[in-house]
Amino acid sequence: MIEFRDVTVSYTGTPALREASFTVGEGELCLVVGPTGSGKSTLLGAACARVPHFSGGLLSGTVLVAGRDTRDHLPRDLADVVGVVGQDPLASFVTDSVEEELAFAMEQLGVAPALMRKRVEEVLDLLGLAPLRGRALADLSGGEQQRVAIGAVLTAQPRILVLDEPTSALDPGAAEDVLAALTRLVHDSGITVLLAEHRLERVVQFADSVISLTPDGVAAAGAPAAVLAHSSVAPPVVELGRLANWDPLPLSVRDARRVAGPLRERVRDGLAAAAGTTRAGAPKDRAGRPPSGAAAKLVADGLHVRYGATHAVRGVDLALPAGEVVALMGRNGSGKSSLLWALSGRGRRSGGTVTLPDGTDPAELTPAVARREVALVPQAPSDLLYLPTVAAECAAADEQAAAGAGTTASILDSLTPGIDAARHPRDLSEGQRLALAVAVQLAATPRVLLLDEPTRGLDYTAKAHLVAALDELRAGGHTILVASHDVEFVARVAGRVVLLAEGEVVADAPAEEVLRDSPTFAPQVAKILAPVGVLTVADVREALAAGAAAEGPP
Repeated sequence: MIEFRDVTVSYTGTPALREASFTVGEGELCLVVGPTGSGKSTLLGAACARVPHFSGGLLSGTVLVAGRDTRDHLPRDLADVVGVVGQDPLASFVTDSVEEELAFAMEQLGVAPALMRKRVEEVLDLLGLAPLRGRALADLSGGEQQRVAIGAVLTAQPRILVLDEPTSALDPGAAEDVLAALTRLVHDSGITVLLAEHRLERVVQFADSVISLTPDGVAAAGAPAAVLAHSSVAPPVVELGRLANWDPLPLSVRDARRVAGPLRERVRDGLAAAAGTTRAGAPKDRAGRPPSGAAAKLVADGLHVRYGATHAVRGVDLALPAGEVVALMGRNGSGKSSLLWALSGRGRRSGGTVTLPDGTDPAELTPAVARREVALVPQAPSDLLYLPTVAAECAAADEQAAAGAGTTASILDSLTPGIDAARHPRDLSEGQRLALAVAVQLAATPRVLLLDEPTRGLDYTAKAHLVAALDELRAGGHTILVASHDVEFVARVAGRVVLLAEGEVVADAPAEEVLRDSPTFAPQVAKILAPVGVLTVADVREALAAGAAAEGPP
């Protein structure tokens, strides 16, 4: 269905994709992986003719889509066979409500009204959108918008689906539902899916093939286990398999648990040795916890947020101590973003109070003072970016934060190295744009930092750099509250988890207590090695090292 023959794509003389050759067959789910900025979006764009017809640049080689050469066919000429879902759902919407958006593509293709109604109902059920059918698109959460964008493509019943990070804004449960729906379409309807995703732990077990891109745009294609065994980016189950020298390499929790018995015992012994106890050893203390008796940097008391008839936040009480990383979790629409905006002082409140240690409400602060006290990185990073180049954004952030020249640029380079400072922020990938917004806010070293889905579009390496940056802030006495669906990131960075449901706090406890036994929020390592109390590959590595040290030299 999709064939690339020696395809190279260049922008201003710099190749984003180099001599890519591969074939994606009918009824196949092909996963595209690679570091942030490695050319994944360019590859997807070439597969639907948006590159170079819409994006510009120079394409050499041949791209065939359902037998049609993209040199001779514009994106509109492929609309009957290819459906595309981009990284930013808002950018794709052309109507105001959910039902209208689901019907729009069919209207353009001339589908009969009775058939349109039938397909809309089917997609509403397939993606769990029925409760949202009459809602305005602007009032939906980011994850809900993502599901609508996917549904708007599915109603046209294309033969090929091209998706750029389709689960990046979804909670784990919703992501599983979407991936299960895509898998059913592949297996039952023979639809071909080309999908790029950074959260590989969610999707790799569904893939029939993988295309791995290096940072300079070189592609390698093949079977998932063979490609991921040598890929620079890999999910925790693969990293754990590499550490344990498992062969063949498992790609799912189920397959890993079948061979994890000996490793589980070694980790149990290592934890016991590290704790100086018997085999009943306990998990290690997590870095995200605050010092004992740390004073609160931000306190919410009885906080409410309403949007018309929607009660988004219901009487939330929350204290954020100095030197703590807190993760805010919950399904899409549970009120996480509304709570962050209310805490920042820049969002709506319908009741309750938010105070800093001196009793000041963040809403009363000037913007210049507020960014040093309570800074928010929103889910849409473009909300913070307004200048024509990356260099200009970095320079302005340095000036506004009263930081030394180059501070923001240095932070950005540590998160995602190699971004051209002369590029416009809108021309960056979603992950690069998010990293820039994070760097802009980190330059002021705010006492309280609020992050809304900060790993969306970031590869595993960039996430590790973000973890290091947040841990440095935490060690310096700063407080971080991060709303995230990324359970692997939360397991690495947070010492405490606050779980929201329907705008209310339903759990507020140490991270390992909330994550370890949860069927929805447990990270892959916790599922594989349960009931042993570890959450990450790093935890396993430390336990094995402790066990080896206790045994002494042979």
